[in-house]
Amino acid sequence: MPLKLYNYLTRKVEQFKPIGDKKVGLYTCGPTVYDHAHIGNLRTFIFEDVLRKTLEFNGFDVNQVMNITDIDDKIIKRSKLEKVDLKSLALKFEKIFFEDLEKLNIQKAQNYPRATDHVNLMIEFIEKLIKKGFAYKGDDGIYFSVEKFTNYGQLSQLEKQNLKKGARVNDDLYDKESWSDFALWKFPSSAKATDGKPSLNEPSWDAPFGEGRPGWHIECSAMSMKYLGETFDIHTGGVDLLFPHHENEIAQNEALTGKKFVNYWLEGEHLLVDGQKMSKSLGNFYTLKDVENKHFSPLAFRYLILGAHYRSRLNFTWESLTAAQNALNNLNSEIQNWDDSKVGCAEFEQNFLDAVNDDLNTPQALAVLHQMISSDYPTGAKHQSILKMDQVLGLGLDKVEKQELPKEALDLIKKREELRKAGKFSESDKIRDQLASMRIEIEDTPSGTKWKVKK
Repeated sequence: MPLKLYNYLTRKVEQFKPIGDKKVGLYTCGPTVYDHAHIGNLRTFIFEDVLRKTLEFNGFDVNQVMNITDIDDKIIKRSKLEKVDLKSLALKFEKIFFEDLEKLNIQKAQNYPRATDHVNLMIEFIEKLIKKGFAYKGDDGIYFSVEKFTNYGQLSQLEKQNLKKGARVNDDLYDKESWSDFALWKFPSSAKATDGKPSLNEPSWDAPFGEGRPGWHIECSAMSMKYLGETFDIHTGGVDLLFPHHENEIAQNEALTGKKFVNYWLEGEHLLVDGQKMSKSLGNFYTLKDVENKHFSPLAFRYLILGAHYRSRLNFTWESLTAAQNALNNLNSEIQNWDDSKVGCAEFEQNFLDAVNDDLNTPQALAVLHQMISSDYPTGAKHQSILKMDQVLGLGLDKVEKQELPKEALDLIKKREELRKAGKFSESDKIRDQLASMRIEIEDTPSGTKWKVKK
């Protein structure tokens, strides 16, 4: 099966066809580094990692770009609250973000451009939009005129009747149901803290249209075009970014270039916690640190995420994470005593490829993996295939150390097999009990005796 992906632009599952022969440009919306990424954010980053690994599994050469938002309203607000400078705050949480990626076995992107390193690029972008008549100067900043861009709404599929002429929004956190002209550039007095006063920590850059700082949406537009070109293959993020962020990106880029911005838009669904949206006020706002503090492996969280399709809502509970941890432990124990990898199980590898190529169907891919484990294939063949599957799943199965039994136990297993062949089952059962006292569990299968050490 060729790779098929659900494209939010068309609301259809489509066969993936890159612009280049085997090269793929992939832009993934990155973190706003003012706090720890919560587990809902991490679900999105895991989905994007599976996408990249699936592309590479299919032989594509992926150039992934993920932005680092190190300047926006939330960062300014927190830096003022904690009385620390913006750069120190952003670098602190950027470091934690990369540590989380490593723990979750998420492959690093080729480029992580920071917003503050590309402000001049954004200024040039805004100047061109003003000259083309798509942007105008307001009292508190430079705005994009939504009415001027006739294709606005093509991604979110909102009706244009919701557009309020002349309505503007300056805050990054605004009503996601109605259209408004949005800020490309914010003059210093426009960034208000919760008390309504100008933020003391608000940075500013000189620009031909007035001193200030960029809005949130222009950041991704400018940097994606710099690193991936005017038109590229795939743009991803969480479904909550569909409108207005991704819609605004399309408007900015296509107004500037007159070309299609992105061919495939992929959005990851929400992660609920105990059936509710995550919120600090509800006490259900969790980070990877919270997961680790309860003695769960980060890869158990990844296993849990893989158990649901990325376009389906997933309800996180500590019970479901416990089940995922047990499943991952059992998986690791299963392969600890397998023979060294060789040959492979072609049938299961094909079924696995068909699953991930069906719009990243990771639940089905995990089902194929477990079907293979239960099969009669030699363990060396299963070992080869499971390591191949893990190139997409990213569960760290290549790091599982082979378990060795003492010679005494191996001799007992061999003797028991000989007794069973001779039909002396009563004596072989005594050896099973003897091995059990050594915490070694025996299972007889058509392909031979399997064993594992109980913890």
